[in-house]
Amino acid sequence: MILYLHGFRSSPQSLKARLLGARMHALGQGAQWRCPQLPASPKAAIALALELAGDTPAAELCIVGSSLGGYYATWLAERLGCRAVLLNPAIVPLRDLDKHVGVTTQFHSDAPFEFKREYIEELRALAVPAVTLPKRYFLIAATGDEVLDYRDMLAHYPGARRHLIQGSDHGIAEFADYLAPVLEFCGIADAAR
Repeated sequence: MILYLHGFRSSPQSLKARLLGARMHALGQGAQWRCPQLPASPKAAIALALELAGDTPAAELCIVGSSLGGYYATWLAERLGCRAVLLNPAIVPLRDLDKHVGVTTQFHSDAPFEFKREYIEELRALAVPAVTLPKRYFLIAATGDEVLDYRDMLAHYPGARRHLIQGSDHGIAEFADYLAPVLEFCGIADAAR
């Protein structure tokens, strides 16, 4: 099963989520695809992810996390012992998201989105100072990420499988080019390769 966790203020309507979900369905693997709308509260987002992962064996679960979803995916992979694909993951969201406390809207709709001050502490509780089994991770980082520093990402996942994209952006606009290696890492055979 693939559990996709989107980033801050994002949704299942993000380009990466839609592309990966469409490929899973095209491969007849739609029943093995989960991509929830995550609540603003990190504690509630983790609870939802754990509920969706259910009792799926670690060997059959891969969490794909983008940006803040990558931060969550790291904590979940450490807790559950499953694999994780990290797409321009947040490394220190406590620092980066402090300036976003308040009410705004989601990126893919006009729905209100409130990030409360107490959520910073919820993020602190999910910090993973160092990953315990680097081979469990596949990092895709872009040097052109305009939101997060790719060097922080590389330093946080030493020994992990990595693909460093020269240029690109935070959203990884050319993500379609990386579907096959992501699916392969997750244990899904991609006949479209």
